[in-house]
Amino acid sequence: MMKRLKELADEKRRLKKIDAKERLKAELRQEAFEKSRKAMSA
Repeated sequence: MMKRLKELADEKRRLKKIDAKERLKAELRQEAFEKSRKAMSA
């Protein structure tokens, strides 16, 4: 049972890391989109 708990904890850690990376990518895309919109309207 302890082995399974460790596996689940490892999986949770891995998924949190993936989620953080994806959130960062989305934030960077949003910033780039906003900058390109400002450049187009200037």
